[in-house]
Amino acid sequence: MSLFSRILIALIKPIMLGIVVAVILLVFFPEFRQGSGLNLNFFKPNQSIPPRISYYDALEQSAPAVVNIYSISLENSNRIFRNRAYERTSLGSGVIMSEDGYLMTCYHVIKNADSIYVALQDSRLLQAQLIGFDEITDLAVLKVFAEDLHVMPQMEEPDLRVGDVVMAIGNPLDLGQTITSGIVSRTGRNGFSNFFDFVQTDAVLNQGNSGGALVDSNGYLVGITNANFKTLDNRRRVTSVDGVNFAVPYTLARRVMDEIITNGKVTRGQLGFSGKEIGGAQGIVVDSVMTDSPADQAGLQVNDVLLSVNGVEVESAAKTLDMIAETQPGSEITLVVSRNDRTISMVVVVGELKPQMIARG
Repeated sequence: MSLFSRILIALIKPIMLGIVVAVILLVFFPEFRQGSGLNLNFFKPNQSIPPRISYYDALEQSAPAVVNIYSISLENSNRIFRNRAYERTSLGSGVIMSEDGYLMTCYHVIKNADSIYVALQDSRLLQAQLIGFDEITDLAVLKVFAEDLHVMPQMEEPDLRVGDVVMAIGNPLDLGQTITSGIVSRTGRNGFSNFFDFVQTDAVLNQGNSGGALVDSNGYLVGITNANFKTLDNRRRVTSVDGVNFAVPYTLARRVMDEIITNGKVTRGQLGFSGKEIGGAQGIVVDSVMTDSPADQAGLQVNDVLLSVNGVEVESAAKTLDMIAETQPGSEITLVVSRNDRTISMVVVVGELKPQMIARG
């Protein structure tokens, strides 16, 4: 082989090697093809940011259904030598429950109001009509006449559990719509006979939150916010307790609303007794009977064991009182009790439960 050939081969080998290396780089590193240079992060471990925990989607569905409520009443001044009427405005929140304009709020928000105004989140201001109220649960139903209302998402049985994340939506201190979050500390029952067993949560409530929405992490309504827990301090002044706030359970609130819309009020039956379960045995032991109540007039006595109501075996005190509460006043029901090893049957006429009975008891 001549000297020229050897020199030519020596020059061609590095050129061919360079071409091969270039092809490999272009194939495996596309950045070179777009002139962006080599991305050195390719050799570093993947440092992806974890997805943000957010309830934005849930609130996007539920928050527009919560309204600000302003109730206006005319009151007389008690000043000496001057008797003038003045206007008082109360602040609260409400929840749009249906497309035809029914809203729920707390009764104390609109009590004795001469005018009620509802401010929607789309800036509309509407005058509301009071449909009815229930003093026992402190709930009221309003109606507005408007189109394109944003309705609160609802499910028939929210199945709320202790530890579930919840959010309170309302208008505290008239700051505008505000959302606070917390967890469920205690769940409330949903029966008509149950008067004060509300959902308890540590989601913050302030003046103006009453009547607003308590929603779960999916944006579904689980309660109507009512109040925070208050007690007396060492100077006998009323003070709020941080982290202890209440809401009426959704299922109970919905039943109250439906009955108010249908009948104008909530009617509950009552017999005037209370009882408690017997461990491991059927029935409930009667522990109190109100004087002159339907139960007293029928002959029910303390320490009687109630076995059945209208042929339905008694499982628990709560379910039994619920069944009685949902019975139309004036109806006759049959109680079967055990007394001193004797079985006694008695007919009782169901009375109507009044708010003052609860205050008294």
